Amino acid sequence: MLDVLSNPAHVHLWLNHVPTVGFGAALILFIAARLRGHDILIQTGLVMFFVVAAVAIATYLSGNAAEPLVQDRPGISSRAIRAHEDAALLAFVCMEMTGFLAWLALWQRRRARLAAWQLPAVLLAAIVTFGLMARAADLGGEIHHPEIGSMASATDSRPELASGTAQSIGLFVSSRPWVWPTAETIHFIGLSMLFTVVLIVDLRLLGVAKRVPYPAVYQLLPLGMLGFGLNLATGLLFFLGATHQYIHNTTFYWKIVFVVLGGINLLYFMLDDGVWTVGAGDDAPVGSKVAAASALFLWVAVLFCGHMLPFIGNAF
Repeated sequence: MLDVLSNPAHVHLWLNHVPTVGFGAALILFIAARLRGHDILIQTGLVMFFVVAAVAIATYLSGNAAEPLVQDRPGISSRAIRAHEDAALLAFVCMEMTGFLAWLALWQRRRARLAAWQLPAVLLAAIVTFGLMARAADLGGEIHHPEIGSMASATDSRPELASGTAQSIGLFVSSRPWVWPTAETIHFIGLSMLFTVVLIVDLRLLGVAKRVPYPAVYQLLPLGMLGFGLNLATGLLFFLGATHQYIHNTTFYWKIVFVVLGGINLLYFMLDDGVWTVGAGDDAPVGSKVAAASALFLWVAVLFCGHMLPFIGNAF
């Protein structure tokens, strides 16, 4: 089992069906719920969109890590690899945007009535994302099965490996001396926003600042999500700019595991009714305290793994 988990190709094979099958199931459920006006199922569809978007982070990164293991094998088309990589990048970006819109709708439902545009926007984004993800999956199948597509054969010249959009973005990041430090600055700002909100929300549930009702600190969550979005965008630039530095670092994979778990943990605060009973001077329910403590652990683990990347594994 450990050998399988240590092989990015195996991990990618396990995860690559989640963004297509999982997102497709969520889309069907969401459309049916919208047609029937079923509020609970609409909420379930939004949750599924967000969860699949979180898991898609690991799916995309494991795909890039798996590439060096297969690109030199006989029968593998370099053009097919690059086409799949570019399609996956576009689908991944759209899926994260859809996940954010779904989360925003979940947050807004707790705060007030949804704006008229929110659910149609989620539906439109989900349809576009599913189409892009299905295309990426189809192109991925052509890597090992060129007979099902029109990609070039295994005799493709190796220089074509560097001609994709993802590779071009990575070259831009690594070749411009100002891009990396600028992205680092934005990454730090996003991290500060995210962790500050995590501390305020979770410490309130753990009994700090009891005079503040939980619904008041709940209003800060979009700022934390904005910080997470900044981190995700700049982190993707780092990964594309120096992929080899990350794919051989075990600490980086642990960081991604904690990021995905932290994102899923956030759903608790969207869905649990118990936290909404926490008024000024009240103690949070035990379940809410457990969720808050686990959230603090997960995001501290993300911080630790991120700071240890240059020191554990010597990837930098």
